[in-house]
Amino acid sequence: MRRFNFLFLILLFCAYSFLHAQEHPPIEIFSSKDYGAETQNWCISQSEENYIYVANNKGLLEFNGANWQLYLSPNETIIRSVNVIDNLIYTGCNREFGFWQRNEFGLLFYTSLSKKLKIDFLEDEEFWNIINIDEYIVFQSLKRIYIYNKTTNSYSIIDSEAIIYKIFKVDKTIYYQKTKNGVYKIENGKSILVSNHDILKENRLVNIFKEKGKLLIETENNGFYILNGENLSKWNIAANERLSEVSVFRSIRLKDDSFILGTRSNGILHLTPEGTIDYNIDTFHGLSNNTVHWVFEDAENNIWLALENGINCVNIKSPFSIYTDEKGKIGTIYASAVFNDNLYLGTNQGLFYKSLQGAEDFKLIESIQEAVWCLTIVDNTLFCGHDTGTSIINNNTVTKIRGIQQGTWNMKPIDRTDLLLQGNYDGLYVIEKVNGKWVLRNKIEGFDLSSKFFETYNNQIFVSHEYKGVFKINVDKGFTKVLNIEKDSDIDKELNSSIIKYNNDLLYIYKEGVLKYNTETKKFLKDTVLSTLFSKEDYTSGKLEFNKETHTLWCFSKKDLNYIAPSKLSNASKVNKIPFSKSLPRGLTGYENITHLNNQRYLIGTSTGFIVLDLDKFFNKPYNISINSITKHSIITSPEIIDKNAYGVFENKDNNMEFTFSVAEYEKYLDTEYQYQLEGLYPNWSDWSPKSNTLFENLPYGDYIFNVRAKVGNTLTKNVASYSFNIERPWYLSKLMITAYVIFVLLFSLMMHNIYKRYYRKQREALLQKTRRELELKELENRQQFMRFNNEKLRQDIDNKNRELGISTMSLIKKNQFLNSVKKELQNVDDVKSIKHVIKIIDRNLNNTDDWHVFEEAFNNADKDFLKKIKQIHPSLTSNDLRLCAYLRLNLSSKEIAPLLNISARSVEVKRYRLRKKMNLPHESSLTDYILEI
Repeated sequence: MRRFNFLFLILLFCAYSFLHAQEHPPIEIFSSKDYGAETQNWCISQSEENYIYVANNKGLLEFNGANWQLYLSPNETIIRSVNVIDNLIYTGCNREFGFWQRNEFGLLFYTSLSKKLKIDFLEDEEFWNIINIDEYIVFQSLKRIYIYNKTTNSYSIIDSEAIIYKIFKVDKTIYYQKTKNGVYKIENGKSILVSNHDILKENRLVNIFKEKGKLLIETENNGFYILNGENLSKWNIAANERLSEVSVFRSIRLKDDSFILGTRSNGILHLTPEGTIDYNIDTFHGLSNNTVHWVFEDAENNIWLALENGINCVNIKSPFSIYTDEKGKIGTIYASAVFNDNLYLGTNQGLFYKSLQGAEDFKLIESIQEAVWCLTIVDNTLFCGHDTGTSIINNNTVTKIRGIQQGTWNMKPIDRTDLLLQGNYDGLYVIEKVNGKWVLRNKIEGFDLSSKFFETYNNQIFVSHEYKGVFKINVDKGFTKVLNIEKDSDIDKELNSSIIKYNNDLLYIYKEGVLKYNTETKKFLKDTVLSTLFSKEDYTSGKLEFNKETHTLWCFSKKDLNYIAPSKLSNASKVNKIPFSKSLPRGLTGYENITHLNNQRYLIGTSTGFIVLDLDKFFNKPYNISINSITKHSIITSPEIIDKNAYGVFENKDNNMEFTFSVAEYEKYLDTEYQYQLEGLYPNWSDWSPKSNTLFENLPYGDYIFNVRAKVGNTLTKNVASYSFNIERPWYLSKLMITAYVIFVLLFSLMMHNIYKRYYRKQREALLQKTRRELELKELENRQQFMRFNNEKLRQDIDNKNRELGISTMSLIKKNQFLNSVKKELQNVDDVKSIKHVIKIIDRNLNNTDDWHVFEEAFNNADKDFLKKIKQIHPSLTSNDLRLCAYLRLNLSSKEIAPLLNISARSVEVKRYRLRKKMNLPHESSLTDYILEI
């Protein structure tokens, strides 16, 4: 018993070593968060559009390559089975089966067949498998098989007392197993026993295949058997022992005749047509769960797994396979080599190796546990350049070359077969083969810079230093000392640049392109062909890798893995581009490495292990893009999915349009990017983007065509998906409203015309009236001016009259004064009597009324109607009073009035007093002012 346990542990250890060392294909993992449903999945199928459908505990899942869509179970029970038949998606769940089909909006809707057929189900009957043959569709539960005829829309039932574990389609025959009873087949709607062999009764079957005209029957725990008539024999294959250790639940035969076995707790096993297991993938190697409920091969040979927890897609035909250093045991790979049927990996943690064809794990060479920078094969010898110098690897034993104390970057042959030039941390060294052994000969004196990238060319040594530039070094014939060092003036320091010799040309690689050295001009000139290896935007590192066996030159960039290989029809070089996904693991920048393994397989070192690239599996496939859904958004109503197959006409308020699109492509390491345009608004194509939807907001009215295309890797889709639609004018710009606007404008124009006409008429009338008024005013001004002239003339006349009156008055005053003076003189004469006659004459002249009449006439001419006015105001005034008023009107003083009245000044004052009384003037009022104001 102990021995058995010991052997079992050894087998487990061997199996573990096998699993641990293998590379596995890329695996795309979809968790319940990704697809938005329950963790448990049961069945998988695919439609003609290459959409993937999965039976999930919560409902039916649809995957279009970009997005998952969940359709809830029709009766809120677990969907156990799904199969796409004639573009209808048939599903089975608890006491229900039917089909889903797509409507004009791109969504699935369900039709219940069981209700249509009015089937009376068993208690808790669930449907685990759906198979189609010709016009029949078979639904299998654990107790019944329902055979539905699509043509006649009828069905029949095969009952079973024993549990019907699974049903199988082989060619055009349906087989199934009744547990404890054996294997049966269905012919003409009836159950016929095929074999009741004890093995078939005691073991639950996984699948039945056709093998050379015989039935190949697979059991869960005991592997494969061949049924030939009534004879059942074990299929004699190498995997039998391994198959006895696992429990297989589902399996399929692939298109290449190999098998994928899905187990209950060990993930999947790949069985070759010859019966050997070449790899096993479980949670340790990338699966999300080890329990496989269903295995499905899609149209592109990807393997889909419905798991206890999640959905996985295994790209078994991918040109990439991945070796992941899960425990960090190996580290970042700087160099690799195939030598003596061993694969060597130089990493930051040392030198590892394993058999190239073996399945064992990598082993560490104990004497080199430091950074390994290069692995070079020269003269059938494997050289290892590492952090402390150079070592020779022979049958996994290490011989270090003595005398080299600094780390070795790289080494290259010189023209002589017995000499090697190597670049070290502190310059250039020469090692020599002496008596069959490689030893250090000398360090080249005169150059001490770190020499990571170097080449011998045109009798010179060229060294590229990332931080200092390119140096041309002339050495003596013996490679012992430097004769001359010349720095290339055209090349400055360039990070991640390098130098390499290819096809007898010296190349310098940096972010601007590839330069080729011209021996005539002794300068580096740009090579237009080689510069197409990468673009400036995609540049990561200038390190190129040349493989002598395949004569290929490799270059790494952000999106592609590029290589130059000779054309098969000519010697011309051809640039090939391999899409290199961003999700692929990569190596350290500046330390990229690629090694030829065998055939068209190459190993690419990464920071977490390595990638194996198989060029035989790489080819460009045609892809189609489709618009999945179109949704109109409005600020008023909720989003609404519309018919994507019909020309769309939308109200102006529904001017936010969202499009979802996808390419049904499921390779993990093949990036899909989309580009779109909207004719009518954005005529140019958008930038490439991984987003599989876009939203156009606030579109103006008009006609539009939405176009979308995709790029899968470097391959454009062969079609451009399009959708035409129209955004209607807003109500205020509708034809009716525009007609109303035109009528309104016309009416408004007519109205404004009339208004302006009336306005201008009134304005003209007003202008005429204004002109007439101005003329009248002018005429009035003229009359006024004429009156002013007349008044001026009258004023002048009055002034003249006043002057005349004044002169006359003054003449009277002077005359009377003179007469009074003469009278006084005469009165003083002694002989008065002799002159009395003269005095009388003088008195007559002093009281001459003619003088008053003359004065009165002159006064009336100067101050017309004054005397009449004052007589009307004061009718009691006498002529003497009026005379006094006239003199006061002339503003004469009492002294001046006295001579005119021939009285004394005192008498004038008395007269004035009396006149005031007749006029009833107040005491404080001035008589002169009153008279002047009349």
